[in-house]
Amino acid sequence: MAEFLEVSAIWQGGFRTLVDARGHELTVDEPESAGGGNLGMMPTEVFLASVASCYCLALGWVATKRSLELPGLEVTVRAERAGTELRYRRLAVEARADVPDERLAALIEPARRVCWVSNTLAGELELEYGYTPVNARSPE
Repeated sequence: MAEFLEVSAIWQGGFRTLVDARGHELTVDEPESAGGGNLGMMPTEVFLASVASCYCLALGWVATKRSLELPGLEVTVRAERAGTELRYRRLAVEARADVPDERLAALIEPARRVCWVSNTLAGELELEYGYTPVNARSPE
């Protein structure tokens, strides 16, 4: 049985969308310098936020399973652009917490193994694009 996760983005005009996931909403927009209204994160920032938040939760989960605390846990993701291409070539994920270095270092790999977002990016991902025909849409 396949499991699916679904998120929808509804265009709000200009470079702004309203993203809905399970009733939770997030405004995504471009900065004014790129023609947007700067009313939310850029899509690329949301992408990096997915990596950072998932890995942060994975670190917290692994620590909890080992009865460890990670006060001040924070994960930062930095993206390096692939030259002039419209993609990133490298993401650097860095964790920090108010614990001895060896405690955090011991959790890095176990957390990576349970981070859904990291595993998706590192795996063989099929990316398909399509559309829903007008006659197949549900009435509003």
